[in-house]
Parts: sequence; structure tokens; C-alpha cells
Amino acid sequence: MFQRLIKFCVKVVQRYLPEPFIFAVILTILAIALAMPICHQTPVEVIEHWGGGVWSLLAFAMQMALVLVCGSTLAAAPVVKKGIRFLASLPKTPAGAIALVTGISAVACWINWGFGLIVGVIFAKDIARAMRGVDYRLLIASAYSGFVVWHAGLSGSIPLTMATPGTALKEATNGILTEPVPISNTILDPHNLVMVVLVIIDLTVVNTLMHPKGDNVVSVDPQLLAEDEPYVKPATDTPAEKLEHSPVLSYLVAALGLTYLVIHLFVRGGTLDLNSVIMLFLFVGIILHKTPMAYVKAFGNASKGAAGILLQFPFYAGIMGIITGVGESGICLGTVISNACISISNPHTYPLLTFLCAAVLNMFVPSGGGHWAIQAPIMFAAGADLGVDPGLTGTAIAWGDAWTNLIQPFWAIPALAIAKLNAKDIMGYCIIDLLVTGVIICGGLLIWSF
Repeated sequence: MFQRLIKFCVKVVQRYLPEPFIFAVILTILAIALAMPICHQTPVEVIEHWGGGVWSLLAFAMQMALVLVCGSTLAAAPVVKKGIRFLASLPKTPAGAIALVTGISAVACWINWGFGLIVGVIFAKDIARAMRGVDYRLLIASAYSGFVVWHAGLSGSIPLTMATPGTALKEATNGILTEPVPISNTILDPHNLVMVVLVIIDLTVVNTLMHPKGDNVVSVDPQLLAEDEPYVKPATDTPAEKLEHSPVLSYLVAALGLTYLVIHLFVRGGTLDLNSVIMLFLFVGIILHKTPMAYVKAFGNASKGAAGILLQFPFYAGIMGIITGVGESGICLGTVISNACISISNPHTYPLLTFLCAAVLNMFVPSGGGHWAIQAPIMFAAGADLGVDPGLTGTAIAWGDAWTNLIQPFWAIPALAIAKLNAKDIMGYCIIDLLVTGVIICGGLLIWSF
């Protein structure tokens, strides 16, 4: 029965899920079609909201491109390759491989989402090189599935924003949160930690059970695992080439970058945010590739996978502009969705409905910052009126933002670029993960509310 359900989901996705860019275009059209009648906005207003939002994620798009390229370049360093291959040789069965990939990916994403998103897929790809008989589609889906816990983890943008003192928090919540909410009430709350552990265990078991048998296994195309040719130093030795192949230059610039990170993290008390992860990937990679030209060559090879990010992120930024855009009517689509959730809530169902509301919005605005901008002014005020702890409200929004990432191709773009697969190759399995993790998250939020 379970295998039949999996086959059905995989078949439906293969048949009906378009290429991620087409999916972004369809969501754009749907957002426009909803915003005009529901928010009483004119076509001109909606188009202006869309156009005004298109370039709002340029910095974030660059961050995502760099975390993909720098992470892949780091993984291409000879010493890192050797370490990953050793770990990839540990599992002896396809089920063991799926379980190991799922667990490592989820734990890494809980620690830092940018780190986990890249490391999990790179590790999965090396396991595919080392083991015969493992389904490559499920292997990559398992690596991506761990991403569902990121917003309940140490790099979760909403919990960290809530814990940051300053006027920005008060302004974002319309004066509801006047004091920071410590992460002991969100990320490190026992309720949240239990949910994270149960979700990781659940994903590990379910992904393992989903592995097909016999002829149903889809082995990887060897071309997808082909590695780039290692850089070979030219025979000539001009002054310019001596600089290009000097390890001294690599070590000097890497020492500069790593020294800054030490000051930022340990002296100034900064957090390991996305920029810090990129810098870590960049400068450690430069050291491990030894010479500037070796790093340049590996970086160029890795950058080929960033095309999807550069193409699709402006369209999702435009969708966010539509969802948050306020016309002469004084309302936006995000507000309408949030208010619909509030209207049917009581103190015990409010966290669950907040989670579901965030999950719906995430399909159109797959960004933690976007969720905060839309929901913070509304949901915290309603939660305060109902007597719901703000830590629970914020955690519910964070889980909703992360949950539907399992079926939203936006965040899968970097992973798919490394794996050289399409979204339809993994989303059938991700639907199953969505359903089973949803039961745990919904149950956890209900229990937390009592």
C-alpha cells in the first residue's frame, strides 16, 4: 500500500510538475489573479507591485548563488573529496545510505541552513558514486528533506530576529513586542526540540521505507556524476604564472578572511549567518585548493549550476511584491490570508492555524524575511489578544515557512543544480515527507498550546 502511494505521487509529479521556472511563472499569474478581486486592486496597481518587487531579492539571490558555488568549490578540493568519499563508503546497503544522508542533512540544516543544504546533497552525490543499487532520485530527495527543520534551528531567521534587541522588533510588530524573545522560548524550547528530533527520526524512517525494490530502482546516469578534470599547472613559468600558482597568495588572502570571521564571531559576538557561512566556504576553499588558479578553475566549474538561481529569484521577488503590495483599498493579499486564519482561531487552535497560514503563504513568498514582513504586524497582535505566548506564535510561523519548502522548488534550486536533476525527480518523495512531518508538527503545536 505504502509503495503504491509513493509510485502514485512520483508518477503525478513526473507528469504534471513543470520545470521550476514555469512553476514560478504560474505562481505569478495566480497571485495576480487573486490580488485583484480579493484586495480590490486594479491591474495597474498589481503590475506596479510586481515590478517594484522584482529586484528586491538581488542581494539574497547573490548570497544563494555564492553559497552554492563556494560550497561546491570547497567540496571539490582534493582533501575534502577524500574525506567525503570515506564517509560515503560507510553505508553498506541502500537503506543505510538513505538513512545516513537524511540524518546528516537534517542535523546540518538545523545547525545552519546554508551549510546543510549544500553539504547534504554533495554527500548524497558521493554516496551515489560509491554504491550500486541506491535510487539516486530518493537519495537527493532525502538530502533535501532535512531542510524542513532549518527554521526551527540555530539559523532560523524569525526566532533570531525576535531575540535581537532594538527598535526594529517593536516597529515590525506594531509595538506588540517591546522586549526581545529569547531563543530559550523558541529554538531551544523543549517543545520545539522534541518536534525537531521527532521530525528527523520520522524523515529517516520514512525515507528508508520509500526506497524502491528491484527493477523500480532508478540508478544514477554516470554523466551526472562525472567530475571536472583536475587543474593542471602549465609547463611555462612566467612571472605572472608564478603569482597565479603561488600558495603564498592563497594563504595570505585566506588568513585575512578567516581573521575577520574570528573577530566577527568571537570578539564582536556576531552570529553564524549566511554571509559568515559563505566567507567560511570561500576562504577555507582557497586554502584547500592551495593555489589561486586551482581555485579559480574549480570556482568556474561550480558556477555553471547557479543559472536557476539567477533566473528564478527575480520572479519570486515579484510575487512577494504582489503579496505584500497595498493599493488604494488599504489591504494586501498577505493580510487577507492572515486575517482569515485569525477569524476562526481560539487560544488553542491559534498556533496550528498560524502554522497553516504561514505554510500557504510560503508557496508564494518562500522567504523567512518575507513572512516576517507580512505576518509579524498581524499575528503577534492577534496572538496577544488571545493570550498566546509570542515565542509560540513566532515558532509556528517559522515551522510553516519551512514545512512547505518540501514541495516549493524555490529552495531546491541549489540542491538540484549540484545533483543535476529536475524538481520533478524528487518532489514525488517530498510529498510523502510533507504529509508525515505535517502530522508531527501539527500535533506538536497543539500540545504546546495547552
